[in-house]
Amino acid sequence: MVMNKKAKNILVVLGTRPEVIKLAPVIIELKKYPEKYNVIVCNTEQQKELSNQTLSYFDLKADINLDCMRPNQSLAEIQSRVLKELDKVFDKFEIDATIVQGDTMTVLCGALTSFYRKIPVFHVEAGLRSYDIFEPFPEEVMRQMTSRVTALNFAPTEVNRQALLKENVSEDKIFVTGNTVIDALFCLSDETLSRAKEYYRNKGIIINDELVLITAHRRENHGERLDRIIKAISKLAEKFSSHTFVIPVHPNPNVKDKIYNELNKYENIKLLEPLDYPNLVYLMKNAKLILTDSGGIQEEAPSFGCPTFVMRYETERQEGIDAGVSKLVGADYDKIVSLSSEILSKPKSETRLRVQNPYGNGKSALLIEQIVNSYFNN
Repeated sequence: MVMNKKAKNILVVLGTRPEVIKLAPVIIELKKYPEKYNVIVCNTEQQKELSNQTLSYFDLKADINLDCMRPNQSLAEIQSRVLKELDKVFDKFEIDATIVQGDTMTVLCGALTSFYRKIPVFHVEAGLRSYDIFEPFPEEVMRQMTSRVTALNFAPTEVNRQALLKENVSEDKIFVTGNTVIDALFCLSDETLSRAKEYYRNKGIIINDELVLITAHRRENHGERLDRIIKAISKLAEKFSSHTFVIPVHPNPNVKDKIYNELNKYENIKLLEPLDYPNLVYLMKNAKLILTDSGGIQEEAPSFGCPTFVMRYETERQEGIDAGVSKLVGADYDKIVSLSSEILSKPKSETRLRVQNPYGNGKSALLIEQIVNSYFNN
C-alpha cells in the first residue's frame, strides 16, 4: 500500500461482520483525506467469510488478514493467537492510533496491543453496558476493559456517555456521535435492494407482508436457551402457517446443527446461509416482525419501523426499549410465542412503529473524522 509519510497511520482493527458494517463508514470517511491519514485495515478474520464478504460490499479490502480462527478453540486460545498476530502488525507499521468498534475479542485484543505500546485507542460504539458480566458473555467484560485504555470514546447516545462518566472516564475523552450503523444503512442504493429482491426470488422465497426475520447466535444462548427458542419458533410456524419465517443460520456448529435438525422440516421456515449485508437489510426493511439476539439489528430495525423482540435477558441498547421500538423476551418460550402472536395476528400496516430511530441520523462517521482530526491537531 502507498503511504503518505506526512500523514498519520491509523490502524483499523476489525474481524466480524458487525464490525465491518459499523467501521466501513468511518474507513470511507477517513480515506477521503489521504493527506491526513494512512488508513490500514487489519482483519483478524474472527468471522472470516462474513467479514470479507461484507468488506467487498462496501468496496473495501483488508490490507492485512490474520486468519486467527481455529475449530472449537477456547476464548483463551483465540485471545492469545490474536494478540500474537497483532503484535507482528505493530512491529511492521509505525502506528499513530488504533480504531476498534464494539465488544468482541478482536476489539479487546486491538485495544490491549495498542495499550502495551502506548498507542492511543479510538473506540467506536463506546459506553454500551448491561452491568451483568455474563449477559452478554464475554462481550460485557471486553467492552468495559476496552474503555479503561481508550483515548477517544465515540458514544452512540447520551445514555452511553453517562455510563462512561459513572465509570470515571474523563469527560474530555467522550463524544456522543450517534451510531455508525445508521450511516451504513444510507449507503444502500435502490439498485442494490433490487438485486436483493432478485436474490430471494431465485431462492423461491416470496417477500410479502407476512415475513418474519429470525437471527440467533449469541454464545449465552447456546444449549438449553437455544432449545427453548427453537421450540417457540416451531410453535409460531405451526400457528401462523401463512407466514414465512426466514432464518439466516450462523455457521457456529453449536447453532447450525441444532437449528437444521429441528426446523428444517417446516415448509414455511426458510433456513439460509449467512447473508451479505444488503440481503439482510432487505429482510429487515420488509419484515413484519424481527426476533433476534443481535445487537446491530436492534439498532437498524427502528429505521424501518419494524417491531423487534430481543431474545436476551439484558441489553446494552436500552434506548430502543425506552423508545418502545424493541422488547426484551429472553429465551422465554411463553413470552416469545405470546408477544409474537400479538403482532402476527394483525395486518402489517397496523403494527408499524412510527418513531425516530434513537441510535443516530446517519452522520456519525463525519463527526468522528472531525474529532480525530482535532485530536491530532491539538
